[in-house]
Amino acid sequence: MSTVVERDQVLAIAQEVFAAMVDGDTGLLQPWSGDEPALHGAVVAWVDLHGPWTGRAELTTELATAQALARVLLEMRDDEAVSQVDLVDAFGEVANVVGGNVKSLLPLRGSLGLPQVAPAAPVVRGAVLVQNLSLSWRGRPLVVSVWAYDQPALPEGTSLA
Repeated sequence: MSTVVERDQVLAIAQEVFAAMVDGDTGLLQPWSGDEPALHGAVVAWVDLHGPWTGRAELTTELATAQALARVLLEMRDDEAVSQVDLVDAFGEVANVVGGNVKSLLPLRGSLGLPQVAPAAPVVRGAVLVQNLSLSWRGRPLVVSVWAYDQPALPEGTSLA
């Protein structure tokens, strides 16, 4: 399988989305420096890409970072509690915009599924990790991954274990 989505493209997409949508400024999302970050209490937001090229764009971070991201997007105070609904809406929307931009890189037209947010993304049989970027958003770890696969995602809650 050839890689149709290059690392530099995914990094540029993530940085542009965060600059335009989240921070209003460039430079707050950068490549992670040092060892790969360990994510404790992870939360994943993803959107599936359907069409001649199927796959997934996925953002993974710690719950506290996803909550901080939601606060920024929803213009909440730093000490304000983030509801589960707001977390899903905000973090899912970021994944949706990143996924839409990844889709625009593909040579053939396709569509996006609805954004999803959960402690883990469902397993997809035969999935191949195309890109995996460890990033730092305001000093907090955030991983952007792009997966390619030939089969549709399994229903939520289904695993191959």
